[in-house]
Amino acid sequence: MEAVYFTLVAILLYFVADFILDRAERIAGRRFDNRSLIFFGILLVLAVGSFSAIRTYTG
Repeated sequence: MEAVYFTLVAILLYFVADFILDRAERIAGRRFDNRSLIFFGILLVLAVGSFSAIRTYTG
């Protein structure tokens, strides 16, 4: 069951990271040069925190 949680959260985090990056670009008023690297950084931070929480709560 834990694998299902990880998969669902990963899908959700993908869209959340895209939303955050899109908002940051709109605020800046331009597309970022290293967009994929920034996206990876956002996704990595969200994933580490979320997956740690899943591991803690599911045992």
